[in-house]
Amino acid sequence: MNLEQSLPYIFLALMAVSILMYTVLDGFDLGVGLLLPKDNLEYRNRMIASIGPFWDANETWLVLAVGILLIAFPSAHSMVLKSLYLPALFLLIGLILRGVAFDFRAKAVTRFRELWDKLFWLGSLLATCAQGFMLGMYVMGFEYNLTSILFSILSAFCLTNAYRYIGGTWLVMKTEGELQKFAARKARVAGWITAAGVLAICIANPLISEEVAQKWFSMPEAILLLPIPLMCFVILLVNDLYLKHAPLENDKACWLPFCLTAILFCLCLIGLVYSYYPYVIPNRLLATDAVSSTASLEFILYGVVIVLPIIIAYTLLSYWLFRGKSENLSYY
Repeated sequence: MNLEQSLPYIFLALMAVSILMYTVLDGFDLGVGLLLPKDNLEYRNRMIASIGPFWDANETWLVLAVGILLIAFPSAHSMVLKSLYLPALFLLIGLILRGVAFDFRAKAVTRFRELWDKLFWLGSLLATCAQGFMLGMYVMGFEYNLTSILFSILSAFCLTNAYRYIGGTWLVMKTEGELQKFAARKARVAGWITAAGVLAICIANPLISEEVAQKWFSMPEAILLLPIPLMCFVILLVNDLYLKHAPLENDKACWLPFCLTAILFCLCLIGLVYSYYPYVIPNRLLATDAVSSTASLEFILYGVVIVLPIIIAYTLLSYWLFRGKSENLSYY
């Protein structure tokens, strides 16, 4: 396969990587927003401080994923927006609410801080539910019927709890004391719900799609796929045992739950990609049919080769500079 033939799959892989980075990195700060307690201002301050240096830059990966979809697969982009206009609108409203609430509660300290915290929570909820619903409709091929809507609602519920899960493990890594114990309890419950949701979706997917069922259960593909659910089960079990006793003495391995949850997200995405490859829209549009012209893709690839390392570099730099336990967020 030469470069021209490989370009659709290269850009499909780049889009998958961008989505993965977004769900892990922006996923934890969305999860922190969902976990904000209503009755404890000190907890809320410390929780928001833990994501303060990262949350805005994390959304860069969403911009990159949407940009790749628009430029590399324009017909797929048109189909996505046409089918998901309303949930995409709620996603944008949620992200805008988060941005406004974060800045006002941190930079304009007034009696309305509690209101901004509620709006930050609401924005996080809108964004996560919209993303989950969009994912469900994507898997269903954008067919609006009772089955697809119910599946999309299930997907929204599962993704919201998955974000709560990774957000809780982030707080276990970045905080101390009673807040760390609070985060561990919340993450553990979210982990149970996430496990049940992943199981439910794994049962529903092959029932909905004959092609997915054939990929999952035909031999020898089934043997090659088997390590993914087994590794997911082990990760969920290890995390549950750790969170049950968190924090350990001297806060030992406080990073472990977050890293394992990030791996869990990777495994779920690998399973999704395996199930629907080489479609860019499941069962409707192949990557090779939706792709832009070869000349356009080659030109864009040069830009990606320059931009992507820069995004990775400043992401790694920011996480290195703000490593360790979080401190109080201040602009003064």
